[in-house]
Amino acid sequence: MNFNRREFFKTSALGTAGLALSPSFSHLMAAPDGAAAAPAAGGFPHRFIFIRKSNGNLPEQFGLPSFSPEQQKMHKEKQTFEVDLDRHELPAWLRGLESHKENMTILHGISMCVSGGGHYSYSGCMGAFKAGRDILSNIKWATVDFELAKLFPSPFGHVEMSLAVPHGREFRTGIVSGYSAPGAQQRNYCYADPMTAYNELFKSVTDQNAVESDNSLLDYLRDEESARLKNLDGEERLKIDNQVRALQATRERNQKVATLGDTIRKHLPELDPIHENGGLDATLLQKQGAFTDVIVAALASGLTNVVTYTIDDLGTDIATLPENEAKTSIHAIGHAADDGALAMRAAMQAHHMKQIETMVTRLKAIPEGKGTMFDNTTIIYLPETGAGHHSPDTEAPMVVMSGRNSKLDLAGRYIRLPFHGTEGHKTLSNWYTTLLNAYGNPIKHYGDLDMVMQRNRLDQTGAIQRFLA
Repeated sequence: MNFNRREFFKTSALGTAGLALSPSFSHLMAAPDGAAAAPAAGGFPHRFIFIRKSNGNLPEQFGLPSFSPEQQKMHKEKQTFEVDLDRHELPAWLRGLESHKENMTILHGISMCVSGGGHYSYSGCMGAFKAGRDILSNIKWATVDFELAKLFPSPFGHVEMSLAVPHGREFRTGIVSGYSAPGAQQRNYCYADPMTAYNELFKSVTDQNAVESDNSLLDYLRDEESARLKNLDGEERLKIDNQVRALQATRERNQKVATLGDTIRKHLPELDPIHENGGLDATLLQKQGAFTDVIVAALASGLTNVVTYTIDDLGTDIATLPENEAKTSIHAIGHAADDGALAMRAAMQAHHMKQIETMVTRLKAIPEGKGTMFDNTTIIYLPETGAGHHSPDTEAPMVVMSGRNSKLDLAGRYIRLPFHGTEGHKTLSNWYTTLLNAYGNPIKHYGDLDMVMQRNRLDQTGAIQRFLA
């Protein structure tokens, strides 16, 4: 066979910016090995969607308009309390989820000091460590989304999508470097536009010729690399052996995906042709909507059980948002504190909630066992950098949507935990430890320790026990 190895790696998911088969991208080719997961209701996997947003979440936007004067005072002073959401009115930007209020948690009090604030947290907000600039050596361990993907194995394992646009670029398309991490000093890849995600995830039914060609080349490369092992030893042999294993794992993944053909066809989304060629002419709302379609279809088809989605970052172009008459930027909004900036923040968040509402509604419409797919799903909408554009990272308000079979006891409530540096405070590390413990990973503590909590000699290890159902 006469295959063009270089051209293949440039155009397929195995290529990813020329980093295929490098140590940091070897995971790209296969789903992670499964670990013992906590049995889901009816034997179904639990699914997670992490939605990362930029510019922080302002705590004042997460208070409830119907708070009593006493509750409003407690909210403003960051005192610990909780209320049932069914007795309260939601903030205007959250009202798109009104019909799903029983599944909602407005979670206050989790700090992100362990991952750091500033403009970006890079891999830090998913790994509970300070990543600083996007440097490979700063990645300390697998991010929480990869750890959860191990508990609920699937053909693709963890899937990452992103509308992030790093400094100095106008846009990104194709397959690019992501922010999640499969392990220490390893970088994930992600889909930077909806059509690329569609083509790569669903090509087993949309482009069978491409799959057959990929499989033939995978077999060829595996045999070619295997032959190289005969004359190698030491580190070079280990490197090539890992590459051979990765190629074989990808071939096996393709075989698993092929068995899902009928299910994939049933849930296959229809993307507008505007998303062809990277979707350069698509509006931000069109891109967000198309990513939502792909995410729901990938989960419903069984291709993945864990998705991480960067819905925007400081470089994401928001000029096409209908509310953005001034054609301002996310970065400029972060630096401003006037009514216009606050209104644009709320408008962007309202659009984010529309996408979450679509995910919840569609998953609730798909039967699973005696209920629906959403019964076995958790969606976490979190800020990348804490409570504002340049932090503070002492708190990071989140919205959590959880189904009936959730192993976390927090749905239907506004919850404010003790503030940072005080007795009973919980960090991002505690939050992620809780998720992992609830779903089958007994780790005693995931993530870094908080320096202020250490100086104050306050307990900060382990899961948030009150949340464990």
